[in-house]
Amino acid sequence: MTEISFRMGELFSGPGGMALGAHRAAAVSGVNLTHAWANDYDADTCVTYRSNIPGATADSVIHQNVHDLDIDGLPGIDGFAFGFPCNDYSLVGEWKGLDGHFGPLYTYGVRVLASHTPKWFVAENVSGLRGANEGRAFRQILDHLQQPAEGLRYRLFPHLYSFDEYGVPQRRKRIVVVGIREDQDVDFRVPAPLNRGDERTVTAGYALTHPRMTGDLPNHEYTRQSPQVVERLAHILPGENAFTARLPEHLKINTRATLSQVYKRLREDQPSYTVTGGGGGGTHVYHWNEPRALTNRERARLQSFPDDFVFAGSKGSVRKQIGMAVPVRGAEAIFTALFKSFRGSDYPSVPASMSELVSQVDGGRSDMFL
Repeated sequence: MTEISFRMGELFSGPGGMALGAHRAAAVSGVNLTHAWANDYDADTCVTYRSNIPGATADSVIHQNVHDLDIDGLPGIDGFAFGFPCNDYSLVGEWKGLDGHFGPLYTYGVRVLASHTPKWFVAENVSGLRGANEGRAFRQILDHLQQPAEGLRYRLFPHLYSFDEYGVPQRRKRIVVVGIREDQDVDFRVPAPLNRGDERTVTAGYALTHPRMTGDLPNHEYTRQSPQVVERLAHILPGENAFTARLPEHLKINTRATLSQVYKRLREDQPSYTVTGGGGGGTHVYHWNEPRALTNRERARLQSFPDDFVFAGSKGSVRKQIGMAVPVRGAEAIFTALFKSFRGSDYPSVPASMSELVSQVDGGRSDMFL
């Protein structure tokens, strides 16, 4: 069989969850994947990427604001990945969508497609993207991805993935749009969930104890908890948070916003709730048994990063990188399906009629289940 090779570029790369998943997928799919370039605005994130992703160098990982990036001058690519910033599409926040500061940033990904015409792309964002701007944002983004330039069209395969179904010990729902250039005789199918029959392996308890964690692991520094936090956690049962637990009056949190993740304790026998990259007190993800927040290494395991993936920067910077990343195993499952599609190999897939997304992807003229 003819060798298949792809050079991949990446915008809004984060620390490398998408890239590591892609490289793992290439190894199991018999595809030769090489890193061409990556870009992120955060310096620590770029150091992390360079240190962990095969082929990444100081020159190829570009630390620069995307507004200033010379997109046309980037080296040529065959594949493209971008997890465009989700801040304005997240259900946690003001949900400004296209009207926000971050909402229009997807257009830089469209510019890469128009300039470099890769054979495929993978774009990722939060599930809240579907409803932003009364649904207009998602439709507009799909239109631009489908036809980024005159005479250039992509077939789109958007799907709402729940990553706990793909080996990630975390309930994290994300929209991923796979695009394949129209002249490629390739048909992508959404991969079937992977963990059927052994859900135990995607629980928080299993993830944080297999293998057992030792004190010499990188990014595994404990956070000192105040006596009040320790006392509050003593009254919160696994699965409860500061607003659902029966707390004494002096431990209650008086705020209008009653976010479900505030001081929420994990359940040992279930996947974690969504790991985030920001937020103040009470949003750091809390152990089901011990009265403390998780370490960054524990959060990284919930994002399915291997223990030898070392993050650069302060504890706060590392927390942000982990929370903003695409889970490695989730990316691996999607890229494996994509690469097998290009090889013409069969793989278990989800029937099109069972997809959770109904999107206008035919030039806005017809609804299709994808």
